[in-house]
Amino acid sequence: MSDRIERKRQPSGDDARERAMRAAIAAIAEKGGPGGVRMADIAARAGMSTGHILYHFGRKDRLLLEVLAWSEADLGARFEEAAAGAPSSTGKLALFVRYYLPRQQGDERYGLWTHMFARPQDEASRQLLTDLSDTWDARLEAVVREGQAGGEFTTAVDPADFTVRAVAMLNGLSGDVMFGRPRWLDASADAFALAAFERELRPDQPDRPPSSPAA
Repeated sequence: MSDRIERKRQPSGDDARERAMRAAIAAIAEKGGPGGVRMADIAARAGMSTGHILYHFGRKDRLLLEVLAWSEADLGARFEEAAAGAPSSTGKLALFVRYYLPRQQGDERYGLWTHMFARPQDEASRQLLTDLSDTWDARLEAVVREGQAGGEFTTAVDPADFTVRAVAMLNGLSGDVMFGRPRWLDASADAFALAAFERELRPDQPDRPPSSPAA
C-alpha cells in the first residue's frame, strides 16, 4: 500500500483541509498553473505550517490530486443542482457543456487536469482520475437517455457512443481554450459544442444559435 493514496481524513467539515485546498486553488491562479506552486505557497495562503499541510496531504502531487477531486465534487454538485431546475433535456445538455468546458485560458480546474495527466501516476491515482472522468461521462449519458425517453432527442443515436464522441470533442475544445487559440476569443466554444450536439440529437430541428446558460 506504499504507493496508494492514503487520505488522512479528519472529521466531517474539517476546516484545515478545506482551507488548504482553497489556498491551493488560489495559489494555482496566482502562479498561472500548478507547476509553479510550492507547498510553502499553499501553507502561507492557508495560514498553516508546511508541516501541517504535509500531515494532511503528503507530497505536492497528492495534494493537487486531492484538490482536483474536491473541486470536481463541488463542480459536479453545482451542475446537478442547476440541471435539476432545467426545464428540458436540451437545457441540461447546455448546462453540461457550460460546466464541463474551461471558462478561460488558464482555468485553474482544467489546469489541474492537465498537470495530473502530464505526470506519471501510480495505480491508485490513475484509478481516481478515471473515476472522476467516468462520473462526467455518466452525467452526460444520463441526460441523453432522459431526452430520448421524453421524446426530445432522437433514439437513432446510441447514448454510450454519443458520450464517447461528445467528451472527446469537449476535451479537444478544452485544450484549445486553455492554449488560448484566437478562434475562441470572438466565438463561444460552449455554443459551438452545443450546436454540434443538437445537430446529432435533434436532427429534425432547424439550425439556430443555441443560448448559453448562466453559471
